[in-house]
Amino acid sequence: MLLAEPTAASATDTSRPPRQYLPEDFLVTDWAAIEPFFQELQDRPIHTPAELERWLLDRSELESVLSEDLAWRYIRMTCDTQDATRAEAFQYFVNEVEPQVAPFDHALNEKMLASPHLAGLDERRYGVFLRSVRRASEIYRVENIPLKTEISTKQQQYAATVGAMNVTLDGEELTLPQAADRLKSPDRNVRETAWRAIQARRVQDAEPLDQLFTELVGLRHQVALNAGFANFRDYMFAALGRFDYTPQDCFDFHRAIRETVVPLIDDFDLERRQDLNLPALRPWDLDVDPSGQPPLRPFGTGEELLEKTITVFQNLDSYLGDCLRTMRHMGHLDLESRKGKAPGGYNYPLDETGVPFIFMNATSSLRDVVTMLHEGGHAVHSFLTRGLPLGADKHPPSEVAELASMSMELMSMDQWHVFFPDAEDLRRAKKTHLESVLETFPWVATIDKFQHWIYENPAHTETERHNRWVEVFDEFNQRTVDWTGLEDFKPYLWQKQLHLYEVPFYYIEYAMAQLGAIAVWRNYRQNPAEGLAAYKRALALGYTAPIGQIYAAAGIRFDFSTDYLRTLADFVREEMAAL
Repeated sequence: MLLAEPTAASATDTSRPPRQYLPEDFLVTDWAAIEPFFQELQDRPIHTPAELERWLLDRSELESVLSEDLAWRYIRMTCDTQDATRAEAFQYFVNEVEPQVAPFDHALNEKMLASPHLAGLDERRYGVFLRSVRRASEIYRVENIPLKTEISTKQQQYAATVGAMNVTLDGEELTLPQAADRLKSPDRNVRETAWRAIQARRVQDAEPLDQLFTELVGLRHQVALNAGFANFRDYMFAALGRFDYTPQDCFDFHRAIRETVVPLIDDFDLERRQDLNLPALRPWDLDVDPSGQPPLRPFGTGEELLEKTITVFQNLDSYLGDCLRTMRHMGHLDLESRKGKAPGGYNYPLDETGVPFIFMNATSSLRDVVTMLHEGGHAVHSFLTRGLPLGADKHPPSEVAELASMSMELMSMDQWHVFFPDAEDLRRAKKTHLESVLETFPWVATIDKFQHWIYENPAHTETERHNRWVEVFDEFNQRTVDWTGLEDFKPYLWQKQLHLYEVPFYYIEYAMAQLGAIAVWRNYRQNPAEGLAAYKRALALGYTAPIGQIYAAAGIRFDFSTDYLRTLADFVREEMAAL
């Protein structure tokens, strides 16, 4: 079943869909309240394909309620990492509920796969879903349940550690995102002071973060061994449902990026050094506008950021504007950086309500605008899929999810005058962002190649890890930047990438989706109405079709070959030249 073209009502409805299985007043309190529903699903006889479909919908409703409850626990915890009660509420679910759910989840998968009525389901409608269920069943091991609980607990330690990092500059205590804003200052001394302060603060916790990562690698490797895999990389390719490409494809993509995009970035850095009139670039020279002008200030407050983003979305398509207005009405946004807040940004889907939550750490920079547009693209994706019947349909793989967000960044540029009414500021903003689009590829290749090595060599020492990181970093990044005297900082740069700690192997998708997003943008530039309509049609499929078909619905190819990468990189360069 495919969604029809979405209507404005689906973006403005703030009500929760009526429940068909659980009581309307049911709340997740403890396992005793939840278990009877899992047991009923386990015990329920299924006599026809129609009854099997009803069973699937009831199971999906139960899972969606649990998913949304966990989501709110996570959201509240990340909004204030210093509130122990919020952390305890999240940990209660992780420690007391999830380990109880996992065996039932597997048992219900087995019950469904063994049903003689499975063949009566529409393969076109359920094929992708059943493929994922079969894979999950294959890799399930009961002995991994406590290991995954321990992993989840340790992952939380990363957010708490990084969320507590602050620096003092000119007598003012700043979060690291706030301090990073000073890297855009035209004053080189200000930039250097901020950069050194940030790195010094990170190094203070480098040893415990290294130890934490070593523990995570060990636990993850054991999960893989228990499931019959040689290493955690191979396990994660199965767990993430990577049916469409292999590790070798990733290695080939790394090479294509090194050969095609890295030389372009080297050219950017050479131009930057010349524009700044410097004898050599240093790490604190990479974020300042090379024109020497002060950093762009596209908004003053989180509310202004939201209001302007709504205007941008509304100008593109009224449906998009309605999505953000609904989120604002429901209080589903926390945008400004503050002390004690977890790092990063995310759009968290809320499976039962269908209206997601956007979290970020805005400090009035261009990067914040891009982050808001990026997470807004994810949010639109959530709205477009909220009418799909199964919860699993609403969660496409990252190669599709990130296509939604990255395409929004680029298509929205036609409306960036809302943030940058001055023509020169607008040109600077677009040029900076398009450079960053191309810079995405080397950084993603760096993180992904590093991860492959980490989990192919799980017994490595911390020293070996640091050395390997520096090798990979130098292969793809800052090849013309002078790191003299700063060598002690470089081995720890990877620790700022939360994905390594919290969502391992969720990264190469960014480069794949970035390539797709450039193709979506190219279509949009040629025909805005059709380009945007195709984008929405593709996202509305959710995960009811394979990745290649979803990309095709958007009018693009799921292709990361050297030739395709070169063609689209050239298109970006042409757009930059036209600014």
